[in-house]
Amino acid sequence: MKVTFERVIPNEKSSFRLIHNNSPISEFKWEYHYHPEIELVCVLSGSGTRHVGYHKSNYTNGDLVLIGSNIPHSGFGLNSIDPHEEIVLQFKEEILQFPQQEVEAISIKNLLELSKFGIHFHQNIHKMMMPKLKLMLESEGYKRYLLLLEILFELSKCEDYELLNKEIMPYTIISKNKTRLENIFTYVENNYDKEINIDEVAKLANLTLPAFCNFFKKATQITFTEFVNRYRINKACLLMAQDKTISECSYSCGFNNVTYFNRMFKKYTEKTPSEFIKNFSHKKVNVDLSLENEVKINVGF
Repeated sequence: MKVTFERVIPNEKSSFRLIHNNSPISEFKWEYHYHPEIELVCVLSGSGTRHVGYHKSNYTNGDLVLIGSNIPHSGFGLNSIDPHEEIVLQFKEEILQFPQQEVEAISIKNLLELSKFGIHFHQNIHKMMMPKLKLMLESEGYKRYLLLLEILFELSKCEDYELLNKEIMPYTIISKNKTRLENIFTYVENNYDKEINIDEVAKLANLTLPAFCNFFKKATQITFTEFVNRYRINKACLLMAQDKTISECSYSCGFNNVTYFNRMFKKYTEKTPSEFIKNFSHKKVNVDLSLENEVKINVGF
């Protein structure tokens, strides 16, 4: 559960990096990390968790997301199951050289500015981009570079997208409070299935209870209790996707009262547990656990 800096090395004889991940997910570390390169992630099919900046939600039937420079994010194989296959492009903005008077150059610059919020493209765009991304795997040299430009041009003209964050998360937020936050999140990760004593967490952070509450609210924009509930609901969604019953999910995720679990589930997913199970069985669910006031730091889960 580390928040790490990733050093990105371009492919041989190339100005950017192209990755084709199709190995078993157990062979990869889907950790929270950042790098100065802009990243385009295309999950060809399957489900998992997208965690970009402050935003965290689940996806099904593949995904296509553009992530800006130095925005912390997890690998999209997080919480997925085999088979998992994805194509990833990592490139620095300076490799994109255009005459300033070119209209296309302006649209791409606007796209890259928006990428700082994390851009999730809708399924129709995902489907449209897949052939070109697959073609990149068979290309090299200037042909691969031209495909990168073509993909960015087309994405810059798209309107079927949503921004994953309401504000930009600088990686310095993570690095400044890294150790303390990692300790807190690790504790929740290891104890979410049982009663969590906030006094113990405050001691773990080496803070008094009032100081801990102030620190956590300032760092994440929500209370610690809200954070724990959201984390538990996210775990419950994953269990339901594995055909666990509502009662099993409730007690396995630290809720001692099924009625309260149902209420919290509806609050965070806008669906009842029964609706979630029904929709997931028909592959229609796309659960977004972001709140009206989104969790601001949610490292590496």
